Amino acid sequence: MSIRVSHVHGEHLAVEASDGTEILRYVYRPDPDPFESRKPYAHPVRTLAGRTVTGYRPSDHRWHKGLQMTASHLSGQNFWGGNCYVHGQGYLPLPDRVGSMRHDGFTALAAEDERLAFTEELTWVENGGQEWAREERGIQVHSVDVGAGAWALDWSIRLTNIRAAPLVFGSPTTAGRELAGYTGLQWRGPRDFTGGRVLAPGTEDAGAEELMGTQGPWLAFTSEHDDVDGHSTLVFAHAPENLDETSAIHASHWFVRSEPIPTVAFSWAFFEEFTLEPGESYGYRYRVVIADGDWDRDRIAAHLEGLPW
Repeated sequence: MSIRVSHVHGEHLAVEASDGTEILRYVYRPDPDPFESRKPYAHPVRTLAGRTVTGYRPSDHRWHKGLQMTASHLSGQNFWGGNCYVHGQGYLPLPDRVGSMRHDGFTALAAEDERLAFTEELTWVENGGQEWAREERGIQVHSVDVGAGAWALDWSIRLTNIRAAPLVFGSPTTAGRELAGYTGLQWRGPRDFTGGRVLAPGTEDAGAEELMGTQGPWLAFTSEHDDVDGHSTLVFAHAPENLDETSAIHASHWFVRSEPIPTVAFSWAFFEEFTLEPGESYGYRYRVVIADGDWDRDRIAAHLEGLPW
């Protein structure tokens, strides 16, 4: 199926399916409130049937914006947004600790009939204005399949420490809060995804609570929408090297909640901190499949098998 790409320079890139449905808007002009950790994000993200599967600035967490790259605890700074978790004191509004990710430009952008691929350069800036890291981000939209009712979004990151000191990555769990290891690429679902079903391979009776903090090649979230008679499914998948102990810089675990809010994060520092020395880099690759319908494990596994990395 063909796609159409539009670019409002200085603001966003948008992808439409051939029937005119906008399935992705990637916003690189950040929202104005620095407390929300200004950075690019993908919202709205929609299925091919036009059903929105991302939430934006929900009343419970204004800094949750669709699909976005984050770092909740990074050498004392918060690149997640909002309140900061401080052990023994809980969540505190500490605006002087909230950093940002600056869009510096696109170094490559290729829009073909059935695929969009672009490379974005960003700088991670701590709250005082010091530049801490350079990021090369890759985004691809591909495998738009009307028959399957699905399309795929690939998101990669390569981050280099440009600071004179090490960068230490952590999470609220590494800071002392149990089972709150959120950080990394994070999805926030719309309100009607609250209470949705969470699936993973080989876990017939497991749900969000059982899968919190676990590891695996993929995890899926499915729910029924308000207003329309239909379900949508999102599948979050790791590239093989992310889970390879010989190549990944740090082990990844799932952060997932269905209640009280729908959210999934590819957490790279759930239980343990890791350090990036000056001049060093790390990289991860992720895939999100956005599908119409209430998919089961067999259908998910078969679809992923047909999408080679």
